[in-house]
Amino acid sequence: MQFKLVPPAPDSLDDLDVACRAVPLVPASEDDCTERLLRRLDLPSRDVARTWLTFLRALGLATETDRGFRRTESEPTPDDLRRRLLDRVFLARPVRDAVAAADAPMAAAAAFDAVRDRVPPWERHKNPRTWESVWRDRVADLLDWLALLDVVDRREVGYVADEASG
Repeated sequence: MQFKLVPPAPDSLDDLDVACRAVPLVPASEDDCTERLLRRLDLPSRDVARTWLTFLRALGLATETDRGFRRTESEPTPDDLRRRLLDRVFLARPVRDAVAAADAPMAAAAAFDAVRDRVPPWERHKNPRTWESVWRDRVADLLDWLALLDVVDRREVGYVADEASG
């Protein structure tokens, strides 16, 4: 299963840890979890908190049970987080591949152009006037996460493949 929602990337992985710890070990309702995320990360809305909760699930840091959401007890390595991002977040691998194939630093808009055909038709039909801006923003957020997790390098004019991450 792949997840579509990606929150804006924080400045450091410490914020990811704060978000993870906002989700309780004992299952709690979505409302309780989003309220905790709102407070701990000082988020602007419940929708952003919901996006964080979904993203934590994508990274294997939270899970949904029949009694609500709970934090997983795993301590993933940076390699685990990179692999989960690439495997479980929709468009992460194609965006990474587009950056890796580029001859020069790739701007977020160019990365979106490289993967726009992969956006499912129902997403285009659901919001025909705004789907491009929604997905352009998602790709930009995804690039920032890829940079934060050292999958790509952020440069002043765009993103390049991180040769160390292979």
